[in-house]
Amino acid sequence: MAADQRPKADTLALRQRLISSSCRLFFPEDPVKIVRAQGQYMYDEQGAEYIDCISNVAHVGHCHPLVVQAAHEQNQVLNTNSRYLHDNIVDYAQRLSETLPEQLCVFYFLNSGSEANDLALRLARHYTGHQDVVVLDHAYHGHLSSLIDISPYKFRNLDGQKEWVHVAPLPDTYRGPYREDHPNPAMAYANEVKRVVSSAQEKGRKIAAFFAESLPSVGGQIIPPAGYFSQVAEHIRKAGGVFVADEIQVGFGRVGKHFWAFQLQGKDFVPDIVTMGKSIGNGHPVACVAATQPVARAFEATGVEYFNTFGGSPVSCAVGLAVLNVLEKEQLQDHATSVGSFLMELLGQQKIKHPIVGDVRGVGLFIGVDLIKDEATRTPATEEAAYLVSRSLRDSEWSGGVEGNRSQVQPALSSHNTLGVLFQFSEEMDMEEKVRSCETLRLQP
Repeated sequence: MAADQRPKADTLALRQRLISSSCRLFFPEDPVKIVRAQGQYMYDEQGAEYIDCISNVAHVGHCHPLVVQAAHEQNQVLNTNSRYLHDNIVDYAQRLSETLPEQLCVFYFLNSGSEANDLALRLARHYTGHQDVVVLDHAYHGHLSSLIDISPYKFRNLDGQKEWVHVAPLPDTYRGPYREDHPNPAMAYANEVKRVVSSAQEKGRKIAAFFAESLPSVGGQIIPPAGYFSQVAEHIRKAGGVFVADEIQVGFGRVGKHFWAFQLQGKDFVPDIVTMGKSIGNGHPVACVAATQPVARAFEATGVEYFNTFGGSPVSCAVGLAVLNVLEKEQLQDHATSVGSFLMELLGQQKIKHPIVGDVRGVGLFIGVDLIKDEATRTPATEEAAYLVSRSLRDSEWSGGVEGNRSQVQPALSSHNTLGVLFQFSEEMDMEEKVRSCETLRLQP
């Protein structure tokens, strides 16, 4: 196969000619051509090895043999739609139900996180009879038109905010209005949601749902203060709405302590709807919505069928079951806890050494590093963050993520060499003389 591969420059030229520039590449100044992957490793056309630190899709490792085998074996027997009776779909729903609070017991299977969130929006509106949605600032919930409308991260650069969308402050205790020194940031941020809801109601609006990633990722790898969701849910339900927990990037054991990130908010908190995607299929297009009986029944009462051509197919469900089996067999949830704790400790040491590291936050293998130019003002060090990641890619051969001034670490839960990656990241910082102050890093090749 390698002999048939075209040169990297030719691939890039074809992509630039045939693929829209809206479909962006990682590291556009010098794109990496990845031709294969295994476990936590990715390989370019020259055979160079990279450790993938932003693999929130290849959840149990790239091309895991048990997942590949499950897809292959089912593909050899049957792959059709969910209108036929088949064991895989009910076995998979049952296995998922065992990981969730008992109230979340009705399942819909789809192909992507965007489809899942779009369905969640429909379910919420049918159940409540209301239209409006409350979302968090900087949120991103998918690429469908309905989801762009509830994603400030996107709509602020497009058509702007719709009248039925209401934006609450991100519960960010590092950069938000209520910070780490506030006596009760959970209540303070929840009261902001209450204020947003009241303001909407004064205009005659009716709230259908509050949408939030259980741990906001695009918004900055944010860890909401404990108790925040419970208080928000109280305000939303009092207004007649439901709580939708978007677990697409953070579910399936990534946080280590719990299987679902919303469980970090306490055992008494239960969303009305949970959406899943990305890691659910380890790269196979699978997604899911879990809802309570009342929400599902209201949707069924419309008499309109919900059918998804490929959602819940025997192959997709076989893959989903295989991912759950690997998570359990290889104890990857515990692994995420132990490795994540060590990474947080290591990055905490870098925070002490380098004033440019303003904040280190995370849980399990969901970690963010907030780089700053000045400790007092916390001015985002955007260029510096991009420089560190690109330099690490070039010199240390690892693939990390950056969003603005924040470096993201979301590797496969099976990663064993992630610690080495962070040591390499540390060395990159040590090489920069000006990192010792809060001055700008040298931005040079």
